[in-house]
Amino acid sequence: MDKLVYTAATGLKAHLASQAAIANNMANASTIGFRADRVVFDRLSLKGSPLETRTPSSADVLDADRSTGAIQQTGRPLDVAITGESWLAVQSPDGSEAYTRRGDLQVAPSGVLQTGDGFPVMGAGGPITVPPAQSISISADGTLSIVPQGGDAKNPQVIDQLKLATPKGTTTVKGLDNLLYVKGGGTLPQDMDAKVESGALEGSNVNMTQALVDMIENQRSYEVSANMMKSAKDMDESAASVMRLPS
Repeated sequence: MDKLVYTAATGLKAHLASQAAIANNMANASTIGFRADRVVFDRLSLKGSPLETRTPSSADVLDADRSTGAIQQTGRPLDVAITGESWLAVQSPDGSEAYTRRGDLQVAPSGVLQTGDGFPVMGAGGPITVPPAQSISISADGTLSIVPQGGDAKNPQVIDQLKLATPKGTTTVKGLDNLLYVKGGGTLPQDMDAKVESGALEGSNVNMTQALVDMIENQRSYEVSANMMKSAKDMDESAASVMRLPS
């Protein structure tokens, strides 16, 4: 009975992991620039006698859905929606370079330009610092310009340019902080053709209808694995009763 029990138990564990990923996607359906997690089920083959008869299953979040989300107009000067497949470079908590599609930028009290979730935005020479300004604007190529306090609005000053990177040709992975990283470390090259749309934001690419369907299918598969464990229990009790001596 142990073969059936182990197969059912690993199935339950895999479906629980899948349910957590689906729930995370649904919770972030309205998060700006969020990329949905992709769960992949796999069959594991155990080697060595007598393990060949067991086929446990696993579920891993291997990647994120790279499709773009819907773009919404906001009219806010510091909101940018990245067009195409490029990503905005930011500084991760450990100091390394990471990438996001979140474009709700804001200036922190320290003057550092950061995303809505608090990650410093990278420019040509590192994190971008914005001096006190009367107004701030971002052009289509990511150039950041300001009008100094008391300055001439017709003559804005360029202070830096957003680093827009391309993941083409590089293996990247999504971290638990929803940022994109280069697998094994490193940085992505800057995409000189990348464009942004100022005054707009890209929404999450989570399809709520599909997420609900996936959740229902996952729940039914979980019930199948649970019924397998119940059947294993019943068969074990039946075998034990056959071997029981009459009192």
